[in-house]
Amino acid sequence: MTSPDAMTYARYLALDTLLECQHPRSHEDDEMLFIIIHQTKELWLKQMIRELRLAMRQVAADALVPAYKALARVSRIQAVMTLSWDVLATMTPSDYTRFRHVLGPSSGFQSDQFRTVEFLLGLKDARFLDYQADRPAARSSMEEALRAPGLWDLAIAAAARAGFAIPPHLLERDWSQAYVPDPAVEAAFLEVYRQPEQHWELYQLAEKLVDLDDAMATWRHKHVLTVERVIGGKRGTGGTAGAAYLLSTLAKRAFPELWSLRTQL
Repeated sequence: MTSPDAMTYARYLALDTLLECQHPRSHEDDEMLFIIIHQTKELWLKQMIRELRLAMRQVAADALVPAYKALARVSRIQAVMTLSWDVLATMTPSDYTRFRHVLGPSSGFQSDQFRTVEFLLGLKDARFLDYQADRPAARSSMEEALRAPGLWDLAIAAAARAGFAIPPHLLERDWSQAYVPDPAVEAAFLEVYRQPEQHWELYQLAEKLVDLDDAMATWRHKHVLTVERVIGGKRGTGGTAGAAYLLSTLAKRAFPELWSLRTQL
């Protein structure tokens, strides 16, 4: 007979708590799907943040090879998150219209974890802090990521330590400001790509970073398609511009020189 205090599957995963976290505000079946999809995304974002922080510590310590694992895991998580849009797309416009009103001003635009992921990657925009006025802990976590070097900053610093000519102003700057692409960074990584055998660790790191950007762009694109499929050109909840805003984000790149250098190869 199992002891009442023994570890069980349900206790280990806190299933009773987890499965009580869904609170639909309507009687529409599709609202439960909507909630679970977004809660699942937030759980994956939590894991992404953990993996990105680990990889960033490793890159900062020049442990580039160990960092590949965490970065590859993030890319796989991004792929799973992208596939979840296909599940949400089984909800028709008519289905969504029946319960959309209960969302009020809430919006995925307000996700602190998604913005933290962007900040960790190096896509900095302090304006998103304003959406966490009622959640001090979430705002604090975002501020920490905003004011620290992003993953691309750390990769650039690793290249400098490897002997590449990186301008000093890129190694000591206001990390809370958006990164501006620099010709010297492109030149450094262009050399890495031209001689991958000589700079193998940086070369593989760069490709892992491109994987992240690629997966993020794919996720954004699928998000746009899903929103257009479900609400068309209507404004999003929370006053956002909906699909129009999402379309404007498709060109975002966290590691811009890794894309531009390809033209020079």
